[in-house]
Amino acid sequence: MESSPARPVNGEGSRNHRSDRLAQLAAEFDGVHDVWRSAMGAVCVAEPEAVRAVLGNRNGTVAETSDFFHNRHGVFGPRSAQIAIGRAARDLMRRHLDARRAELPHLVAERLAPHSEWPDAGNLLVLRHLRDVLLHREAPAHLHQLVEAIVTRAVLAGARRRHSATSRLLFRRRALRALHTQMCDRQERLRRHGGGAGPRDLVDVVVDGGGPSADPDDLVEVYLSFLFAAVGSIGFALGWSVYLLGTHPDRAAADPSWTVREALRLWPVAWLFARTPSRVQELGGMRVTPRDRLIVCSYLVHRHPGHWERPDEFLPQRWAAGVPDAAYLPFGHGPHTCSGATVTVRLLEDLVGLLSRGWRVSVAPHDGGGPQVGPALAPPRFTATLSLPDGCPERR
Repeated sequence: MESSPARPVNGEGSRNHRSDRLAQLAAEFDGVHDVWRSAMGAVCVAEPEAVRAVLGNRNGTVAETSDFFHNRHGVFGPRSAQIAIGRAARDLMRRHLDARRAELPHLVAERLAPHSEWPDAGNLLVLRHLRDVLLHREAPAHLHQLVEAIVTRAVLAGARRRHSATSRLLFRRRALRALHTQMCDRQERLRRHGGGAGPRDLVDVVVDGGGPSADPDDLVEVYLSFLFAAVGSIGFALGWSVYLLGTHPDRAAADPSWTVREALRLWPVAWLFARTPSRVQELGGMRVTPRDRLIVCSYLVHRHPGHWERPDEFLPQRWAAGVPDAAYLPFGHGPHTCSGATVTVRLLEDLVGLLSRGWRVSVAPHDGGGPQVGPALAPPRFTATLSLPDGCPERR
């Protein structure tokens, strides 16, 4: 449920700039020198042990930070509040998935068959399935409409380019104002009644974890991070799995868990993490100082030729032998690893299992099939066609 830093209401940043950055990092990486100073000025880290030292902050390697809880002031805290929020969000998601698992086959048939346009289809399917987690059913109707509008205008890949700068600014102000009011209302409820009944949705999770005295604007930012991670990141990860299934029909019979893990390896949604060294030190044979900027590119770690056989190929069967932990970090690593990783993978495996076992999936890429590079690594635009395997009765 976690991704690299992103503020969905503010749009997706410069796609061209990020695309150029990924292309340049990939061009600079030779598979041998895996800690290097990029032409862009940052020190790039793709050596797995050095990556773990940076993201895990081993021996105080870097100035402590959090990708998920980053806000306009720095980092939302204290750390105890981060832990409480992460644990409560994971438990809420798990309960929801347990209660609604039986709905997934109908949802897939309704939303994806016979044709669907991706990656939007994946994001919107996840939004539909998790809507009661994002906002409980009794929340005001205008808030439900607002959440859907945030997804449509700011979370879907390429959404920012579909609206003018003035329209984006006005919508941002309206969205932040409405969410600020909701946070204040929930904080007042917490002061009066406490949180003993448990969180009804992710707004309650954030308010309960932050407490009644937290800055409502900070709580809004944390909630938006959840929204982007849940609908954006999970939806994009699903899109990559569907894309790879449809373009490699000979591997559709692979175990769904292998497909999901291989998709996350080839195309990690959270593909870039930035850190600052805490002191002068040596990292992977290179001297770095607090004046340097470290960039961990999980895309390159996941394709490191020294740790992966045929690293650029989609080979789900490689996961039959287990997980090579040292060179696999689709959800980060260390104390700020995504707290919802296990429930995220479970939902993806359930959906991919339904698609690979119950349908024949074919894919028609648009515009060459390259990734859409932003704060998250989104799949290319493509049309997916779902048809019934030979001999299966027609679904109604």
